[in-house]
Amino acid sequence: MVNPSPFVNPFNPHEGVLSEGALAAIADFFKLLSEPSRLKILCTLKGGPKNVTEIMESSGLGQANVSKHLKLMARAGLVRRTPQGTNAYYEIANPSIFALCDLVCATLSAQFQEQAENLAGLHAFKQSP
Repeated sequence: MVNPSPFVNPFNPHEGVLSEGALAAIADFFKLLSEPSRLKILCTLKGGPKNVTEIMESSGLGQANVSKHLKLMARAGLVRRTPQGTNAYYEIANPSIFALCDLVCATLSAQFQEQAENLAGLHAFKQSP
């Protein structure tokens, strides 16, 4: 049987809703992704490991900003830091993040398409005698 709600705990269906701790962890994960600079960094790293300088060049972000966000993302397990000589390289630690991004993009695309169709209908109504 398919779980009808993402908030029903599949490990304990009698519980009904995820624990407060689990919900807080989910909220924290989404907060991490709510910063556009972090999304830029993720997109930059989608092409493979890069050092801070390469991330700065690809993203257009400053060094302090990149370093701050990489530290938070590494702590959350989204990226992994690997020292190599005098540099440290960062890479995606959890590639499933891109499936989530694809889902969000597809959802937004469908919403924007619907809005465009509604606006076109309003425009046509406005133009009619």
